[in-house]
Amino acid sequence: MDAAQQEATARARELQRNWYGEPLGALFRKLIDDLGLNQARLAGVLGLSAPMLSQLMSGQRAKIGNPAVVQRVQLLQELAAQVADGSVSAAEATERMDEIKRSQGGSVLSNTTQTTSGSGAPTVKRVVREIQSLLRSVAAAGDIIDAADTLAPTHPELAEFLRVYGAGRTSDAVTHYQSHQN
Repeated sequence: MDAAQQEATARARELQRNWYGEPLGALFRKLIDDLGLNQARLAGVLGLSAPMLSQLMSGQRAKIGNPAVVQRVQLLQELAAQVADGSVSAAEATERMDEIKRSQGGSVLSNTTQTTSGSGAPTVKRVVREIQSLLRSVAAAGDIIDAADTLAPTHPELAEFLRVYGAGRTSDAVTHYQSHQN
């Protein structure tokens, strides 16, 4: 790999870090390890070709262009967390992955059974992640912060929202949301 290719790969991984919170190679490897998958199975569940998954993992491509695929990644992350905490068995995880694979996605802010709590309402964390995904699908974190800075003098609440939800960590955004509900 020549210097220009290395620079392009480093830039793509930095963009991925801004958009998705970490390089996709690391994110996908965690899903593969946590859910006991191989790359071909992960690609199938996400609705990507194996070469596209490989390009995203290696930094040859920076962005997941399809919001439905981003949504499936989020669903798999939630599933991996549930497997890790023991609330979902391996057999249930396999069944849920098949459901995720069949999901059409459609809207980044869809309300499927995987996105809801026992009461039928979307969970706070899920809603926050969907907002983050939507914002990060149109701009990098640095661009969102620049926009927040521009809006701050005239629209401080919107600026705060952009900083917390567009460029912040999910846990901070959940805390922010919960503090504003009281």
